[in-house]
Order: sequence, then C-alpha cells, then structure tokens
Amino acid sequence: MGKKQNERIMKTKIIDSKTFTRILNRLAHEIIEKNRGAENLAIVGIRTRGEYLSKRIAKTIFEIEQIPLLTGALDITLYRDDLSQLDKPILQGTEIPFDVTNKKLILVDDVLFTGRTIRSALNEIVDLGRPQNIQLAVFVDRGHRELPIEPNFIGTKIPTQKSDDIQVMMKEIDSEDGVYII
Repeated sequence: MGKKQNERIMKTKIIDSKTFTRILNRLAHEIIEKNRGAENLAIVGIRTRGEYLSKRIAKTIFEIEQIPLLTGALDITLYRDDLSQLDKPILQGTEIPFDVTNKKLILVDDVLFTGRTIRSALNEIVDLGRPQNIQLAVFVDRGHRELPIEPNFIGTKIPTQKSDDIQVMMKEIDSEDGVYII
C-alpha cells in the first residue's frame, strides 16, 4: 500500500450491504438486457472475490430467467505480467468445467484498476478456447487504467487517488458485504 507503518490508516465504508445487493441485482439485469436473455451465457469470476460475485450474479439471473448459467473460476496467477516479482505466488487453480468455445462469456472481477488483471484473464481464457464474445462486468471501476480495457457492465465508479486502496468485502469471505476505501 505504500503507507508508513506509523501513519494512521483511514478506512471508510462507502457501500453498505443493502446498496451492495442492489448493485449486484442491477448488474444481473443489465447482463440479461444486453444479451437479450440468458441463452448461451456462461459466467466466470476471477479468483477470489470475482468468483463469489459471479456466483451471485448467476443465481440472480437464474431467479429472473429460469435458465441456469455455466459458471467457473479463473486463477490468473501464472498469467500475471509481474509473476517474476512475486515472492511466493499462491495458486488456487482455474476451474472452468465447460468448453468456453462459442459461449457468450461474462468475465467478473471485483475491482478494475490498471487493467492488468483483466489482460491476464483474457489471455488465459483464449488459451482455453474461443468464446463467441467476452464481456466484462466489474463491481467497482476506480479508473487509473494502464491498458486499454473498459468494462461492459459497471456496478459503481469510485474515483480514487492512485495511492488509495479499494476493498470489496463479501460475506462468503469477510462475513459482511460492503466496500471500503483505504
């Protein structure tokens, strides 16, 4: 984070649980609307929080359309452009139990910042097959792109300083839903 150890770290909640749920529901509706339904859709989340977000979006789409989506999780660790700089990378494994070829693939991540994570995810996906198209859904877009990557679906835009950090909290991992700026 680049903060001095004795510097006080400010943590401000900017999205509460109710708003979190509303954002997820809106993302699901926007995905359905843009794709004119849920036929041939598959949803893949980038580990870790993108995976849980994608499962919740898939559940909401099922509740609306009564069509179950194929779901999967992507571990982009080995595709990172800074892999050689990591001390001991932790591999969680990619789990995509279906052929991505010819699917309308929704890629989900919690925070879009520089675009490097998404670039890594795209590289991994095309190594698995050739989807009909890939659409990007992010819960938080905080700007500061280093690569020309733009999401198709944005939960919320949060303008930040480059030195800020955005933490998306999810009840599956953190026992609460919310977003904090640090």
